[in-house]
Amino acid sequence: MGPVIETERLLLRVPVAADFERYAEMLADPSARFIGGPSVRGDAWRRFLQMPGAWALYGFAMFSVVEKATGRWLGQAGPWHPEGWPGREVGYSFHPDARGQGHCTEACVACMDYAFDVLGWDTVVHTIVPDNAPSQAVARRLGSRLLGPATMPPPLDTLVAELWGQTREEWAVNRRRFG
Repeated sequence: MGPVIETERLLLRVPVAADFERYAEMLADPSARFIGGPSVRGDAWRRFLQMPGAWALYGFAMFSVVEKATGRWLGQAGPWHPEGWPGREVGYSFHPDARGQGHCTEACVACMDYAFDVLGWDTVVHTIVPDNAPSQAVARRLGSRLLGPATMPPPLDTLVAELWGQTREEWAVNRRRFG
């Protein structure tokens, strides 16, 4: 249904049903407050279906990020632009046991390339809750800068969020840091 991107340690592919267990664990974790709030299993299932649905209807969405060496689902990252969203986003969220190992940055570099080179986007944003320091650190590593407050669509319109981002031209310079 979509592309597979391979990096040094990762495979990025369209989500499959087998990814759901770890996705549900990720959304049950208290840190899910940064991505719309912790979810019970039924809500997690409905949220999980958004990505393959977007792939089917629009030809892009976040990829499932899988560790090549083990086949373990680590998280999701990729292009995301739902109705009313404040910009064309490369979003990311990772299972708690997959954080702090550089997987997110590695996946996001591939996703930034995909957004600019394949989808032809001119800008990319990351919508980040102000107290989500780890997500801000990933955005900074990618070379994104704080653009200002984000206005989110309902039902997330009460969420306080900031936009981080960069242009295609800025990415061409920032990308050099990653080889």
